[in-house]
Amino acid sequence: MAERDTTGQRPIGFKRLLRMAAIAGAVALAGCQTVVPRGPAPVKRPPVTRPVQPQQPVVEQGIPTDTQRHRVALLVPLSGPNAGVGQSLANATQMALLDSKNERIRITSYDTATGAALAAQKALADGNQLILGPLLADDVRAVAPIAHRAGVPVVSFSNDATAAGNGAYLMGYVPAQSIGRVVDYAREQGVTTFGGLVPNGTYGQRASTAFLRAVESAGGQVASLQTYDRVPGSITSAIIRMSKSAPYQAILIADGGNAASAAVPVLRKNGMGGARVLGTELWNSESSIASKPALEGAWFASVSDGLYRQYAARYRARFGAAPFRLSSLGYDSVLLTIRIMRDWPMGAAFPEYRLKDRGGFAGIDGAFRFGRDNVAERALEVQEIRGGITVTISPAPSGFER
Repeated sequence: MAERDTTGQRPIGFKRLLRMAAIAGAVALAGCQTVVPRGPAPVKRPPVTRPVQPQQPVVEQGIPTDTQRHRVALLVPLSGPNAGVGQSLANATQMALLDSKNERIRITSYDTATGAALAAQKALADGNQLILGPLLADDVRAVAPIAHRAGVPVVSFSNDATAAGNGAYLMGYVPAQSIGRVVDYAREQGVTTFGGLVPNGTYGQRASTAFLRAVESAGGQVASLQTYDRVPGSITSAIIRMSKSAPYQAILIADGGNAASAAVPVLRKNGMGGARVLGTELWNSESSIASKPALEGAWFASVSDGLYRQYAARYRARFGAAPFRLSSLGYDSVLLTIRIMRDWPMGAAFPEYRLKDRGGFAGIDGAFRFGRDNVAERALEVQEIRGGITVTISPAPSGFER
């Protein structure tokens, strides 16, 4: 607000003051002119030219602002021992954008191998409103609080349910779901007595808990649950201990295909050859699982491979190599983003509430949705290893009830 001067006159505006100053200056110059006698005409000299300094270009720090596309960060290991998986995930996200012909999403990759927290900070500084990844649970724990403070959700590829929450969602294949699905199917086929072989360690602990809960929930009985170390002779000792509670109708081997294949002959030798062998989601990531004769007739639950086979063929044609099985998570995370993009205005924050859509999402790995624990609940099928191939014996549900 302009102050009134002490003379009581209206204050003078700035533009009016400039005009008055200009007029006053011209009058003053006119009044001070001196009459100078005319002499010879002054000699005209050529104007002096000074070198023009070149204008320095303006350099913007970081990634240029993109007002036409949504900014999404991909945090995966692009160097170090997990670089192969990380690059396969990055390739999959690129494929999803190309296949969908979507030009409204811009994905920028950040290497977590040099520090997941640093990668997250860089991604947020670049203006990304959604983070896809990281891959490892420890990296999720490092990234989640940083992103949460910025109001940016994290859609991770980890399968460690303990890393979920605090704005972090997990798309990975969780062992509890595959174990629960195959146990339920076995109960439907009349199996009541179960045994279990699980390795020591974090995965084994989670598998053990899931197995006991699934059998109890299904109305069955776990007659024996034995643990072993991944060293020569340990699983044999566990099987011998298990044989004391035989017979079993089904035995879960919560380990990879190689360990399971080595265990089956020992089970037969110790009088448990008649038990149906059950596997976990680990088997789905092994392309050679069906070629192991010892696992003939075994059951395991996993995401459907129907669309994945088509995806893998296109991936191989585009990149000249086979994809890692986990790369489908990268592809499906982009499809999820595209689906939610309908409710995501340009320049606005990512609508995190849409991740909790009870109807779920569709992808290469079938239907999935995030539960209250922020872990992806998946529609799984049950497969049987038969004659060197895997055969679907219980199809996955096509979706979820709201």
